Amino acid sequence: MTFEGGRASSREWNSGAHQSISQGKPRVASPAKAGGGRPEAEILYRMGSNVRLRREQQIPLGPHELYFTNLSKQKQKRVMEKNGNNRKLRVCVATCNRADYSKLAPIMFGIKTEPQFFELDVVVLGSHLIDDYGNTYRMIEQDDFDIHTRLHTIVRGEDEAAMVESVGLALVKLPDVLNRLKPDIMIVHGDRFDALALATSAALMNIRILHIEGGEVSGTIDDSIRHAITKLAHYHVCCTRSAEQHLISMCEDHDRILLAGCPSYDKLLSAKNKDYMSIILMWLGEDVKPKDYIIALQHPVTTDIKHSIKMFELTLDALISFNKRTLVLFPNIDAGSKEMVRVMRKKGVEHHPNFRAVKHVPFDQFIQLVAHAGCMIGNSSCGVREVGAFGTPVINLGTRQIGRETGENVLHVRDADTQDKILQALHLQFGKQYPCSKIYGDGNAVPRILKFLKSIDLQEPLQKKFCFPSVKENISQDIDHILETQSALAVDLGGTNLRVAIVSMKGEIVKKYTQLNPKTYEDRIQLILKMCVEAASEAVNLNCRILGVGISTGGRVNPREGVVLHSTKLIQEWNTVDLRTPISDVLHLPVWVDNDGNCAALAERKFGQGKGVENFVTLITGTGIGGGIIHQNELIHGSSFCAAELGHIVVSLDGPECLCGSHGCIEAYASGIALQREAKKLHDAEDLLLTGGMSVMKEEAVTAAHLIQAAKLGNTKADHIVKTAGRALGLGIVNILHTINPSLVILSGILASHYINTVKDVIHQQALFSVQNVKVVVSELSDPALLGAASMVLDYTTRRIY
Repeated sequence: MTFEGGRASSREWNSGAHQSISQGKPRVASPAKAGGGRPEAEILYRMGSNVRLRREQQIPLGPHELYFTNLSKQKQKRVMEKNGNNRKLRVCVATCNRADYSKLAPIMFGIKTEPQFFELDVVVLGSHLIDDYGNTYRMIEQDDFDIHTRLHTIVRGEDEAAMVESVGLALVKLPDVLNRLKPDIMIVHGDRFDALALATSAALMNIRILHIEGGEVSGTIDDSIRHAITKLAHYHVCCTRSAEQHLISMCEDHDRILLAGCPSYDKLLSAKNKDYMSIILMWLGEDVKPKDYIIALQHPVTTDIKHSIKMFELTLDALISFNKRTLVLFPNIDAGSKEMVRVMRKKGVEHHPNFRAVKHVPFDQFIQLVAHAGCMIGNSSCGVREVGAFGTPVINLGTRQIGRETGENVLHVRDADTQDKILQALHLQFGKQYPCSKIYGDGNAVPRILKFLKSIDLQEPLQKKFCFPSVKENISQDIDHILETQSALAVDLGGTNLRVAIVSMKGEIVKKYTQLNPKTYEDRIQLILKMCVEAASEAVNLNCRILGVGISTGGRVNPREGVVLHSTKLIQEWNTVDLRTPISDVLHLPVWVDNDGNCAALAERKFGQGKGVENFVTLITGTGIGGGIIHQNELIHGSSFCAAELGHIVVSLDGPECLCGSHGCIEAYASGIALQREAKKLHDAEDLLLTGGMSVMKEEAVTAAHLIQAAKLGNTKADHIVKTAGRALGLGIVNILHTINPSLVILSGILASHYINTVKDVIHQQALFSVQNVKVVVSELSDPALLGAASMVLDYTTRRIY
């Protein structure tokens, strides 16, 4: 992480983006775990009861916290001295409702655990203090926070006029509180009308404002409120790269924007392993199992109240028809909520045997419920943001969250105008499990925010500066820098080695790790996880933000499910293997899997000679023969994921036996295994292989390399074998040219340079005239399998539009 010139660099997210890989789940084969180290619950970030647990047991800080402390020490000291006699920063955190407290609480815990730097004042207002909404101020007291002030600011009525009057009442009451507290900075969250009153009061009273979750887009009046708070705020903590770019586009000072991630993710990514059955029992009853219930949370849309009430009625009808146990949470206090409660009572939800209707669920328990639900339905931001951390299916109804960035677990029903449409969505989503998403955070937001707070220089002018873009200047260099730091974890499962690499957006292999590929499934999975965790942790030090994991493996692969269906004989115990789930669960990252030949084609399309070519074919010439086909810019998988098995094109009916069981395949002639077989025959037949000073030690295995060396040194028999292999490959390529007519053929792999001239000759001799001028080249990529695995991640995560 870097800290420059009194502000947190925008690289903050990138440089810390993967610390949670070793914190959010149990560490795979780490020294602490292998040696019976402390359990996962004891290494969670300093939050709530876990803070006390670390102190009581005198557990030393983990590597992330030590790194953060050492890096910040000098900067914090300079800023403290500049702010005057090492005075503590007085921070006021104002919370208005149960939703914003779930985001503010982790920051409050962090502030509380560093009393040498901060003084914390807590102000509670809004629906926290209303009985109909659960009196949720009590959970703040249960978290052992002293509430300095309680402000009753809600004017009941639950209509548009009541919302305006509530803002006005808050504006009347807040000045007295702020005059007494005299905070250095006020932390305001989100996009609620209460938060607008807080920001307005603080701005007019010359109090610095730190706004959490600015720059996001949802789709209702919340957007206008959120952006209005942004213009009042002096500092910004955003959760996603898109939100950061929106803030910059809104002319906010880049130096005062911190890309930290969502604070609630600090807790979410460590939550799923905790005991949850007792929580399910408490809220849903004895006969309910995990993944067999629904969470429903729907709020009114203030810009179209009548339609949102009708949609809520249709949702309840669909849930009744779906006949699954459902936990229904009461809506928030926005205009229209009273009518929604009437709909609940009209439908008999509070007395229906399949429903449990509640005003409030404590956040710790709520995240356990959504983590193990079969589905969540409604229009709450929690569904499109927090629930993605668990891969729980979500049905997002209507337009309230239509502009949010979402993971693949979210199914949008934008026009939820019929019960049948909602019911069909329930049938599609219920019970599925999606990869965990880290769009909104990586579990390390709080330390970044605390570091950002410590960097604030109170001697700097209070007046905001807006960074209006110059009409003539090109500001794209900032985006170029961002793209350079985005990276992927690439995994290549070969017959001999297992390799993991950090690959940048430009195709640079930043760091590579290599181990022998284990022979058993269990050992192989454990090694993959261990190497990925190590690489992701190292990515932090290399200033790389890992967007996901791409895996290249031999055999037939279902890329949609991330499953290896059938493997080659070179990789044992590798049939019907789900690679996506275990890796995604440990790393909290999306995972893509494909065949190594397909990955080679993807690598050429993104980084190699296939870039910009609409139709081309790649053939890998190595231990085996594989390939991939790009047709109209898309990779071809085939109906049963068996497309581009180019090594098994038959070029002779009575040719040598192939590993697939057939005879005369290209692979039986031109693969490294085939050349090694022929080399051994020559060597065993009166030593016909060695020539011109060549020698093979007694215990040394004869390989394809010996055959090629002998051919180069003038061994006519060896040369005949190599040319026969090249002709077989050439005939296979002729068949490919006649079948799919590509404009480019790329030969990849260690044997490509030895075959290319023979292949070109065969094409000119055997192919139809119309395809004889096809361009045939040798790949310039050193690691096509790794680069192709990385390209699956980089292409998908950087072009996705929700």
